[in-house]
Amino acid sequence: IVGMAATPDGGGYWLVGSDGGVFAFGDAFYAGSLGGDPLNAPIVAMVPSNSGFGYWLVGSDGGVFAFGDAAFAGSMGGTALAAPVVAAAATPDAGGYWLVGSDGGVFAFGDAGFAGSAGGLRLNAPIDAILPSLSGGGYRLVGSDGGVFAYGDAPFAGSLGGLHLNAPIVAAATS
Repeated sequence: IVGMAATPDGGGYWLVGSDGGVFAFGDAFYAGSLGGDPLNAPIVAMVPSNSGFGYWLVGSDGGVFAFGDAAFAGSMGGTALAAPVVAAAATPDAGGYWLVGSDGGVFAFGDAGFAGSAGGLRLNAPIDAILPSLSGGGYRLVGSDGGVFAYGDAPFAGSLGGLHLNAPIVAAATS
């Protein structure tokens, strides 16, 4: 299992495997999966639509696969990337989404605005997560060393970068 997403009401969740297999639990709506289909790259992220009646699956090559009411707005599939895509996030209205590479490169689609990236920075550790601001006017990138990079209207609230961690950070969530 490479990803998990909660339903909008918290009454269920989806799990997704690297082969694109989707598993729905509780009130999670099953809209389809890629399990058994040949893929160019493994699936690394799942992002639900706001309604809970759809989701996007994202491959490490930047390919995006839309299911249910999640609208396809573009992808990086077929484009040479400097680093693999490792995470994705939807805009607050689910009219677009961001993909982020392990090098901090950010790709915006639909109504997701580009607010900057860490793609040109020398990072101490790879990026693992992207967290949109509540307005959708920005986002935070989170590295495996706990470093946080804020862009647009996403406030910087602190970071673990520079501290010795016993294990890498592998996920992040907005409160």
